[in-house]
Amino acid sequence: MHINFAKSKTLSATTALFSLLYVSTPFAQQQANVEKEEVEQTDIAEVSDENLDVITVYGRHNRLILESGTATKSNMSLMETPAAIVVVDGTLLNEQGVSTLQESIRNISGLSQDGNNYGVGDNLAIRGLGVNYTFDGIYAGADLGNSYNPTRSMTNVESIEVLKGPATGLYGMGEAGGIINLIEKKPQFEDQYQIRASVGSWDSYSIMLDATGAINKDLAYRVVANREQSDGYRGLSDERSELYTSLKFIASPDNQFLVSAAYIDDAVQVDSVGHPVRLIDLTMFDTDAGSLTGDDLVNDTAESGGLQLTDEQRDELAASLTSTDGVQPYDLGDTSLISPISRPNEGEEFRIKVRQDIELGDNWSLTQQLQYRSYESEYIRQTSAFNYVYVDRNGTTNLEPRAPLVIDGVLYPFAARRQEYRKVMADEKVWQYFLDVTKTWSFGDVRGEHLASVNYEDHDISYAQWSIWDADDTRSDAVPYILDIRDPNWPTGTFEDYNPSLRSKYNKDVSSWGVSFQEVVYFNEHFTGRFGGAYGGVKQTYLNQYSDGNPEYDTSDNGFTYNLGLTYLFSDSLSTFINHSKGRTAYGILDALAEEDNQPDSESESWDFGVRFTALEEQVIGSIVFFDTARTNLQYSNPLYEDNIDDPSYNVDVPEYYYDEQDRTTGVEVDINFDINEQWSLNANGTYQDPVTEPGAHASSTDEEQTKGIAEKFASTWLTYSHTFDALPAPVKFSVGVTYEDERTISASAFGIDYAFVDSYTVWDAAVSYVSDDWNVQLNVRNLDNTDYYSSAMYLGGLPGEERNVKLTASYSF
Repeated sequence: MHINFAKSKTLSATTALFSLLYVSTPFAQQQANVEKEEVEQTDIAEVSDENLDVITVYGRHNRLILESGTATKSNMSLMETPAAIVVVDGTLLNEQGVSTLQESIRNISGLSQDGNNYGVGDNLAIRGLGVNYTFDGIYAGADLGNSYNPTRSMTNVESIEVLKGPATGLYGMGEAGGIINLIEKKPQFEDQYQIRASVGSWDSYSIMLDATGAINKDLAYRVVANREQSDGYRGLSDERSELYTSLKFIASPDNQFLVSAAYIDDAVQVDSVGHPVRLIDLTMFDTDAGSLTGDDLVNDTAESGGLQLTDEQRDELAASLTSTDGVQPYDLGDTSLISPISRPNEGEEFRIKVRQDIELGDNWSLTQQLQYRSYESEYIRQTSAFNYVYVDRNGTTNLEPRAPLVIDGVLYPFAARRQEYRKVMADEKVWQYFLDVTKTWSFGDVRGEHLASVNYEDHDISYAQWSIWDADDTRSDAVPYILDIRDPNWPTGTFEDYNPSLRSKYNKDVSSWGVSFQEVVYFNEHFTGRFGGAYGGVKQTYLNQYSDGNPEYDTSDNGFTYNLGLTYLFSDSLSTFINHSKGRTAYGILDALAEEDNQPDSESESWDFGVRFTALEEQVIGSIVFFDTARTNLQYSNPLYEDNIDDPSYNVDVPEYYYDEQDRTTGVEVDINFDINEQWSLNANGTYQDPVTEPGAHASSTDEEQTKGIAEKFASTWLTYSHTFDALPAPVKFSVGVTYEDERTISASAFGIDYAFVDSYTVWDAAVSYVSDDWNVQLNVRNLDNTDYYSSAMYLGGLPGEERNVKLTASYSF
């Protein structure tokens, strides 16, 4: 099957989507209570679906998913799995009307927006640490320095599985926080189709088509296409065209293939600033900013070099201050600092995957997967717009350019200085191969499963960045200052009109390999164990095309990782588990390398102790997990090197960096899912954690710091009630949800802001839908009480959450 995808943007992609679908009409997503696929053909009726999708097919009871394979690469009851894993079914996602991964995270404990969110793609964190993204266990992009990072759509996703903590060789290079595994829709042999359309606030619309069925008795297909567009809240527009195709081929009862391809073309506007904090160093005063007068904002001596303000200017500056300045973002209302010079992140992704599952006899099976993925990204984003009020720099108050803006004797208290616009062009091409061999065995009453895996992946990365600045930097033509962030005066022209300066350009290759062995043992009806080890290596080759001489540097590192887990099943409805795991990932994939660098790979470790329970004949499933998860070997600057950076003879034996800092998060997570009867269902989760950075032995400060942008407490609930009215042949669903997130720090001591934060918030959502055999009409209302809040913590700012908005969705299935 060969498809020639056009490289042009929206118009060409949309044409390709609908021309391919001209002969078919798509299919309805499976209802959550549908049993596993029934194959009509006699000669394939005996083939088990588990043979094809050992990672992604679940045993289901009502609408609750009770099994998962993400932790072990084979189906395993959640009650017996000795690992922290949460599974969310597509039914819940549909009720909430979500279309992206970022909108879905409310359903999973421990999963939140990352504290270093610059508005590019899915910057998410598990337990305050890094995340790996996969589709059915295969690489789906990463948070590589806010590049190569798409905003992932839920169009072709039927459920989400989150494995917390290191995956220890199961999925290649792994982040410390864990894996977000997106389970994609698969071909079915029964013909089913769906058309779905939606309209909503901010001129939003979408249309989705889904078709699946049998081509013959051995071959089934699926085609999913989607087109959506929105002007977006505060101008954060997005548009997306998607096409997903897949073929399931049953060569024999013991040999099956799945071939899938995806093409996504999107353009998502980037806001890297949000609402900024006004920069005033409150450690210099004994009161809040709103109580200051001009007499408090004293000038340094003229000889010090600080900006000299007149008495009138100091009075004007003090009068502009509010009690939250210096500690919280300044509320700009619907105004944004997204300049017309900015351009949306235009991403183009193509991936194709081939999977083969073979039953080798004598309880042996083999699964191999090969994927090629490319992702191109281009955008221009404004990375800073600092409003300086009163800060200390190198012992001097208001030392230029970190000072209030004065032009021709006129003070601009709300001006933004040190603006920078960055144009980024990035390209990543990845090959990934997995080979998994499984053997089930038994010895008396003991039974188990051997799993041996081999993986290899290669990332070919190219990156280039150009910048332009305002007059505080002379490396480009000057962009006009923003004289008032409340009513910005935007520059004219384009980015290229300002003589951009090349900041960075390089090629990089990151390759990794690994072998792993895992043993799942069912010792008896009570004890289950999971024991695994992996040995792998990571090699990075860096070619700098920006500086003279095009230096090329390499690093490589090998190491052993492991996981040890044990579950005790008290009864069919109560179990407890303990798990310890160690993982590794490539350190600083996007960082520049230097000749003297000796960077160890970052390692991670996690301890989990959990309790799982079911009730009401498995109509309730829940878990409580206590955890301690850390990412180690983090780089930080050697203070001795910094003190003597201009003394080559001194620094010859002084390392520039140390690598014993770590990010550590401890806490407790709760997840509960109810499907009590045909009328009531509930999803609830909550997290309490302590995310901190622990300094190394040689750090200049020994104080722990809360991880920027990561909340200590957050929770969410979604309740649905289904009622049948006498006048209607089908039920009506009523849903209500509430999300709470604690305050998050956005401090930056380098700018004199020792403690700043975005406030906690509580947001209510609601939905009502009419569900029949053929039709589903649904109205979602988000932010029901129109709360003002910040959805993400930015760098010295907060990204405003959406005001009250509505979306109407209608789907027809046949």
